Amino acid sequence: MQQPAKKFYTPPEALQKIASFCTYQERTFKETEDKLRSYGLTEDEAGEIIIRLSREKLLDEERYAKSFVRGKYRLKKWGRRRILQDLKFKGISEYCIREGMKEIDGDEYYQNLVDVLEKKDRQEKEKNSRVRRQKLQLFMTSKGYESDLIKMALDDLGKEKTDEDE
Repeated sequence: MQQPAKKFYTPPEALQKIASFCTYQERTFKETEDKLRSYGLTEDEAGEIIIRLSREKLLDEERYAKSFVRGKYRLKKWGRRRILQDLKFKGISEYCIREGMKEIDGDEYYQNLVDVLEKKDRQEKEKNSRVRRQKLQLFMTSKGYESDLIKMALDDLGKEKTDEDE
């Protein structure tokens, strides 16, 4: 089966289309440029539209970074390392990443870690305590949490278990 022919847009048409693309949800410069390029625009044409969108506050990477951080740490319960890695992968500037990371509240962040850890601990079937701890540590590392915080939470979880057993 043949692919339908790709539609190309003039810069004014592309501007209208990309404006609604950016209004729908926060976007990065890179995402927006890729989309504009898929419309058949040159790099210069895409660049001009991006400048206009950011002047009109439809495109704002700092706002994107803050929104991304809030969503990932509050809803998905990701750790700082994973959020940071994702923002870098998306081509967000160091400044915007720093500003975005300020959205993380330390107490809420640690509570997220504890909640995720306790939930995973309830699901874990491993009986050997050392192997179980390693599995939990590996899981929390994959969620992007820092090793020292994971160790602290695991130690607290271990104390709770021994208190319950007595």
